[in-house]
Amino acid sequence: MMKRAMLAVSLCAAWVVHDIGGAHSQSRTYPNRPIKMIVPFPPGGPTDGMARLISDRLGALLGQSVVTENHGGGAGGSVGAKLVASADPDGYTILVTPGGSLTTGPAVHKNIGYDPITAFAPIGLLIETPVIISVHPDLPAKSLAEVVTYAKANPGKISWGSQGFGTAPHLLAEMFKLEAGINIVHVPYRGSAPLLAAVVAGEIQMIGDPSTTSLPLIQSGKLRPLAIAGSERFSQLPDVPTAPEAGYSKLNAPFWLGVVAPAGTPPAIINQLNAAFRVSLADPQTRVRLANLGAEIKIGTPAEFGELLARELAQWTAVVRAANITVE
Repeated sequence: MMKRAMLAVSLCAAWVVHDIGGAHSQSRTYPNRPIKMIVPFPPGGPTDGMARLISDRLGALLGQSVVTENHGGGAGGSVGAKLVASADPDGYTILVTPGGSLTTGPAVHKNIGYDPITAFAPIGLLIETPVIISVHPDLPAKSLAEVVTYAKANPGKISWGSQGFGTAPHLLAEMFKLEAGINIVHVPYRGSAPLLAAVVAGEIQMIGDPSTTSLPLIQSGKLRPLAIAGSERFSQLPDVPTAPEAGYSKLNAPFWLGVVAPAGTPPAIINQLNAAFRVSLADPQTRVRLANLGAEIKIGTPAEFGELLARELAQWTAVVRAANITVE
């Protein structure tokens, strides 16, 4: 059975490499120089860590180095996204990002500087990982229901931190406020590293953060997990219920990572990059390292990723409207 499974993996990889070769025949000179992989957040967060994990294998497959550059700032990471939107559509500048710069940020900030639907060419969804809703141990709440009870008795006393204004965890907080009918305060930070430092120090009481960065703090007792913001429990925290199980069905927003190029990038290059990411993520060592972080590989087609982006943009735009979030 093991030999047959390995043979199946090898055959799948061979077909994908064949696809890379086919696409390469249509764009014979690509790539002939390093590729810039833009991460729209500071170093140290889940996006940066997983982008760097993938980039080495990707560069080996494409025969060129893939250079990861951090360009943090803006609503949901819009500074880095704007840089890619205005880059030449030649496949040498790509954006690896969660939903912040493509869905939640544009939903919050109407004048973000680009149209997320028309400014980019989707390459593919890459991975998905659970978002864990956790609290500082000093908060007297061991479930979402107890958080709601405490928040109603102490309006405005709970602070929910996020990786920035317009990120998915920010809008997850707004969704929680709407669904539970509570008054909690959103506090934005510039990325995951300062956010996690703040919650460990007790400056804020509550976060929704990917397992890739918050799990070590949970395992060391510095954070108390309350719920998984998704439809399935997390294998590494099997006793922690999902938010829907806890009675909050709308809190279903796993962290995902995807990749786009500037609009107008030739389809042959888009397909070549999609195939290269597919093979990169099939690498056994990469799969193990991602699995240890709680990340599940979700590689799909460019079209499927485009559909996901449109669907989530509509979802978060509705949340922004219902929460009456405005930006000066």
